[in-house]
Amino acid sequence: MHDRRDDGTSPFAEELERLLRKRGLSWRRLSDLIGYTPSWLSKIKHGAPPSAELARKCDQVLEADGQLIALAASTSGPVRLAQLPAAAATFVGRDAELHELTEILAWQGDPGTPQTIAIDGPPGAGKTALALRVAHAVVEHYSDGQLYVDLRGYSPDGHPRIVDEVLEEFLTALGVQIDVIPAGMEARAKLYRSVLADRRVLVVLDNAADAQQLQPLMPASSGCGVVVTSRKRITGIEMRGDCRVTLGPMAEEESITLLRKVIGADRAAAEPDAVRALADRCGHLPLALRIAAERVATHPHHSVSLLVEELATEEQRLDGLSTDDSVAVKTVFSWSYRDLSADAARMFRLIGLHSGSHLSTGAAAALADQPLARARRLMDRLTAVHLLEGMGNDRYRMHDLLRVYAAERAADEEPEAERTLALRRMVDWYLHNVYAANHALAPQRHDPVLESSEFNVDVADFDYDSALEWCEIEMSNIVMATRIAFAVGEHVACWKLPAGSFNYLHLRKRWSLWVAAHEVGVQGAKEAKDRYGESWVLNNLAIAYRELRRVEEAKRTFEEALAIRVDIGDRVGQAWTLTGVGFIGFDQSKFDVAAEHFGHALDIFREVGDRHGEGIALANIGDARRALHDYERAVSALQEALDLFGDIEDRYGEGYTLVKLGDTYSELKRPAEALDFLRRALVLRRELGDRWGEGETLHKQGLALNDAGQPEKARECLRAAVAIFDELGDPRAADLKDLLAKRT
Repeated sequence: MHDRRDDGTSPFAEELERLLRKRGLSWRRLSDLIGYTPSWLSKIKHGAPPSAELARKCDQVLEADGQLIALAASTSGPVRLAQLPAAAATFVGRDAELHELTEILAWQGDPGTPQTIAIDGPPGAGKTALALRVAHAVVEHYSDGQLYVDLRGYSPDGHPRIVDEVLEEFLTALGVQIDVIPAGMEARAKLYRSVLADRRVLVVLDNAADAQQLQPLMPASSGCGVVVTSRKRITGIEMRGDCRVTLGPMAEEESITLLRKVIGADRAAAEPDAVRALADRCGHLPLALRIAAERVATHPHHSVSLLVEELATEEQRLDGLSTDDSVAVKTVFSWSYRDLSADAARMFRLIGLHSGSHLSTGAAAALADQPLARARRLMDRLTAVHLLEGMGNDRYRMHDLLRVYAAERAADEEPEAERTLALRRMVDWYLHNVYAANHALAPQRHDPVLESSEFNVDVADFDYDSALEWCEIEMSNIVMATRIAFAVGEHVACWKLPAGSFNYLHLRKRWSLWVAAHEVGVQGAKEAKDRYGESWVLNNLAIAYRELRRVEEAKRTFEEALAIRVDIGDRVGQAWTLTGVGFIGFDQSKFDVAAEHFGHALDIFREVGDRHGEGIALANIGDARRALHDYERAVSALQEALDLFGDIEDRYGEGYTLVKLGDTYSELKRPAEALDFLRRALVLRRELGDRWGEGETLHKQGLALNDAGQPEKARECLRAAVAIFDELGDPRAADLKDLLAKRT
C-alpha cells in the first residue's frame, strides 16, 4: 500500500518539499521545469503516489541523486524480494562455519557499511551451497528480502557478468521501472545505493572475480547484509577479519553423512567401508559427493561396493588432471554421465558447446535438434541428477567444471561435422529470434533481409514488452552467438546478428555489447565477401563510436561504409552514411564540409523520394549554415524542413528542426523567438518520450536563457540536461558540468 502520513502527505512529498526549499523553488516553478500541471503536482503534494516518470523528472531537476526515484519505488507498494535459489536439500556439515557466519549476518553493520561475509575456496568445495544455507538461515533478519546473482567470475569462456547489467536487474527487482534506470555503471550504482538506503535486504554475490567487480554492487546501508563467494580471497572491500572463511574438502565424517542422507541410512549402515571408500574417491568435495550419491541412489539393486569398484575403474580410465581434487571431480562426472540415456547424454555434451552464462530451452532444443517439449524433458532429467541447474523461466545454467567436462565429451564423442551443425542450428535460433524481437521494438525501421531458416527453429511471437525482456536476458548470448558464427564459418549470420540487434542496442545504449558484436560482425561480413553487409555493420559501428566520442574511429568507419555503398550503388545507404560523415565534420568544426555532405545526402533523398530523409537533410544543412553565420540561408532551410515535417506529420522531425531554429534565432539575438521555438521543441520531445532530444533541448534552452539575462532559470535547465545525459551515459554530461562549474 501507498505509505501516507496522518496529515495526508507521503515520504516522497516530504522529501520533494525539502528539496524545493533547499533550491528556493516553488511548486509552480517545478511544474514549469518538469512539464506537469500545477493541479497534478497538488495531488502529489497531498499524498497521491507519483508515477515513475514524474519521480525521475523531479529527481533530475532537483539533483536528488536517485533519492526521489527510490522513494517513488518504495511508495508504489512493498516489493518483497525472494531471489535466493533453494538451498541444497542434502547440505550437511560445515557446522562451525555455518554458525559463525549466521551469527555475523544476524547483527546490523556499522553506520554506512553493510554486514559482509566472504567465502572462498577451490571449485567444487561447496562455497555456493554454504552461502545459500547461511542466507536462508538469516532471511528473517532482512525484512525487505534478498537479491542474488552469479557473477561468473571464473566462467570457462572468460566473460564475467557485466556489472552495469547486474545493477539494472537489481534495480528492476527493487521496483524501479526500467525506463527510468540511468545508463552507466556509476549512475546505476548511485541509484542502487539510494534505493537500498532505508531497506533491510540481503545481497548474495556468488562466484565473484575480484573487488573491482564487487564494489558497485555493495550497498551503503548498515541495514543490509552481503554474502560473497569467490575462488580466491577477496581483498579491497570493507569487512572484519573474522568475516572471511576459506573452504577445503569436507571432513570424512561430514562426507559420509552427506552420502548417507542421499543413499539412505540402511544402505550406508550395511556397507560402511564401501561408503567410506566412496567418500575418498570423491576427494571429500561436496560437488562430487552429491553427484556420486545420486548415481548410487538411482541403482538401489546394486551394492555400494560394486559401484565403488566401477568408480575406481573409471578413475583409472581417465587421464589425470593437475590436482587430486580435480581427478576426483572429473571421475565422478564421468561415472554419472555414463549412466545417462543416449539422448540425455547427447544433450549434456552439446550444452557444453554453449559458452554463455545461461541458456534457454529454445537454444538447447536448437543445439540438439529436438522439439521444445522433448528438449525440456531432457533438461529436467539433467537437472534431476545435478548435471544442470534450473533457473526458472525456462532457463538453465551449468557449473563451470561441468561445462568444461561436457565440452570435452562433445569433442571426444561428437564428430566435428556434428558439432559444427549443432552450433549452426543454435546460431540460427538466436538470429531469427533477435530479428523478431527487434522488429517488435521498432517496426518502422528497415532491417537487412533475413532468409528463411534451413533448420526447424522455434521463433517466439513477441510484443514490445516481451521483446524488450528477451533482449535484456539474451543480449550477452547474442554476442556469444556472433563469435561462434564467425568461428564455424556462418559469416552472413555473423554480421546479421549485430545488425538485427541494432534497435535494442540503440534504445538501451549497451555500448560494450554494441561495439563488441559489431566489430566481430564486420569481420564476418568481410569473410563472406558481403559488401552490403559490411557497409551496414560499419555504419552501425560508426554511430556507436561517434556517440562514445571516439571521433577519429567514427570518421574512418563512416568513410569505409560510404566507399562501399558508393561502389555497390546503395543510394539510400549512401545518403544516411553521408549524414553521419556530415555529423563528424560538425564535431570537428568543419561546418563547410558538413554542409557539403548534408547537401549530397539531400540530393539522394530527393532522388529516391525519401521525404523523412529529405527533411533531416534540410534541417542539417540549416544547422551547418547557422554555424557558418549564414543566417538567411540557415533560416530558409530550417523553415523548409519544418514545413515538410508538418506536411508529412513527422513530429520527431518537427522537434529536431525546432531546436535548430531556436539555436539560430538565439545567435540572431532574438531571444523571445528562440525561446518560443525551444519551448515548442521541448513539448514535442517530451510527448514523444525522446529522452536524448529532451536533454538536448534543455541544454539549448539553458544557453538561450543565459543569453536572455535569466541565469537562474538557465542553470536549472542545464542541470536538468546534465541529469538526462548522465542517465543515458552521454559524454555531453561532462561538458555541461564543466560549464555549470564555470558559471557558479
